[in-house]
Amino acid sequence: MTDCCLDPLDRRLLEVLQDDFPLASRPWREIGDRIGIPEAEVLRRVRRLTGEGIIRSISPVVESARLGLAASTLIGMRVPPDRVDELASAINREPGVSHNYLRDHDYNLWFTLAARDEAALHRKVEEIAVRTGVSPHDLLNLPSVRRFKIGVRFRFAPDGGDGL
Repeated sequence: MTDCCLDPLDRRLLEVLQDDFPLASRPWREIGDRIGIPEAEVLRRVRRLTGEGIIRSISPVVESARLGLAASTLIGMRVPPDRVDELASAINREPGVSHNYLRDHDYNLWFTLAARDEAALHRKVEEIAVRTGVSPHDLLNLPSVRRFKIGVRFRFAPDGGDGL
């Protein structure tokens, strides 16, 4: 589905889901009240948008440092093409891993990893290398030096303006 097929209610619903999901016993009803449609219609639209791959998930975004995960790194791995799916799946099962991507590059599998401190982070990187069989020479470890937190929000201007 492309942007052309999002009607104004879909656009408003997507903005509410990104910015202001209600913590209530009937969140779908509250969302419906905000955008002027019944709860059942909100649920129908969310299911459709999810089925079409526009909504990937509805979940909280947590601050890893407040959970005691003070160290993080970006890892690039050189992975043989015939092992990408296998290794990506293994990496996705690791606690502390997020944002696992395939890239068209010599280092083709990239993911972020968080741990409680630098020593634990170093151990986790080594464990992943051993568990996946990736040589240290095929692993690029780029630890975080400073965090710059941003909020990613897509705007769905009906005229195609500053949004999608």
